[in-house]
Amino acid sequence: MAGKSIGIGLMGLGVVAGQVAMVLQEKADTLAEKAGCPLVLRRVKVLPEDLARPQAKKMPAGLLTTDDDEFFGERGIDIVVEAIGGENPAYEYLKRALSGGKHVVTSNKEVIAKHGVELLGLARKHGVGLQYEASVGGGIPLIAPFKHDLVANDISGIFAIINGTTNYILSRMAREGIDFAAALKQAQKLGYAEANPVNDIEGIDANYKLAIMATLAFQTRVRPEDIYREGISRIEARDFRYARELGFTIKLLAIAKQCDASIEARVHPVFIPSDSFLAKVEGVYNAIQVEGDLVGKVLFMGEGAGARPTSSAVIADIVSSARKIILGIGSVSTWKAASGKTIKPIDAIVTQYYVRLSAADRPGVLAQIATIFGNNKISISSAIQPESESRTKTAEIVIMTHPAREKAVQKALRELESLEAVKKIANCIRVEDIEGG
Repeated sequence: MAGKSIGIGLMGLGVVAGQVAMVLQEKADTLAEKAGCPLVLRRVKVLPEDLARPQAKKMPAGLLTTDDDEFFGERGIDIVVEAIGGENPAYEYLKRALSGGKHVVTSNKEVIAKHGVELLGLARKHGVGLQYEASVGGGIPLIAPFKHDLVANDISGIFAIINGTTNYILSRMAREGIDFAAALKQAQKLGYAEANPVNDIEGIDANYKLAIMATLAFQTRVRPEDIYREGISRIEARDFRYARELGFTIKLLAIAKQCDASIEARVHPVFIPSDSFLAKVEGVYNAIQVEGDLVGKVLFMGEGAGARPTSSAVIADIVSSARKIILGIGSVSTWKAASGKTIKPIDAIVTQYYVRLSAADRPGVLAQIATIFGNNKISISSAIQPESESRTKTAEIVIMTHPAREKAVQKALRELESLEAVKKIANCIRVEDIEGG
């Protein structure tokens, strides 16, 4: 097929899709040289409202269509690029493209997290490729290393700051001592957070990305619903102050670990040592630490979102798909689910905990609290009473535990809430032992 052109069908015309279209046009000669033939944008499937976008007005007449059948009926399309986002209708479009014998490139983390295994099977059945590098980490190369460079390794752990919005918010809170609402407002003002930021601040975005990485790394189907998820909205400025005093910082971490036949996967705020590499990753940057038996620790870092970084990964997948078409290579997916592995429930994990509570400021209260922890086989590493309020006769108590089982800690917290002396369990944050770097 060398010397012929390869047709691209683009679905969507949002920020990422618009950037992809622009790169295909502006770097046409460079991409043709790297792919081995010209890459020609044949059709763009858009919503009616997309026709008013500035990018749409720059495109040649006849390139845009709002009709599904017209798009999929275009004979000149070899590669379908999906950049619509969301589960539906993107999922149905991807199935239709693969079933029609088209190679597919997508940046859709939700669809890949929920349906990636099924779609890979469909691609294999029809002898085409499914590429999704841009679904995790934007322009940071992550999917390819999991599929190729790290295959000789038994991956034991993934520790990832994988959402730039939450990392920006937490960085501002840590650096400036401001509360969550103020940091979120700043992120929205700068365009780092959506008007409705729930997917970011509640860990949903990170959940999808961890599901994809864990499925690849451990060769086991890890679904979003298998992953424990907790957001950052309960964190207060004082939690950062105590974290700093104790030698930690707070990050929203996506964690996946493999031990023997079990896998644990969770997304939640954590205390991590201030001297660790991940603790130093600030702002909208992403960083992913992967641990393998042969390679040791490897780190990937960069801008995990935005039109330019994400389009970099999408274009790379397009070029890779084009090369495969030229060489007559169909599906090269080798993903197979390993047998016998189970997903460990959150109740079964063992880690340390930071607990901040408000209690009556009177003798004997700390002893009552310590008794409840002891009865649940939770050893206290330290307990401090940094602040008291004379007007309300309450004191704030900060407790750090030794490693304990999650189920026991949650039971202890319920028992503490029933104590007359305890006014409020203000926060409970897990501690992750990541080595300094």
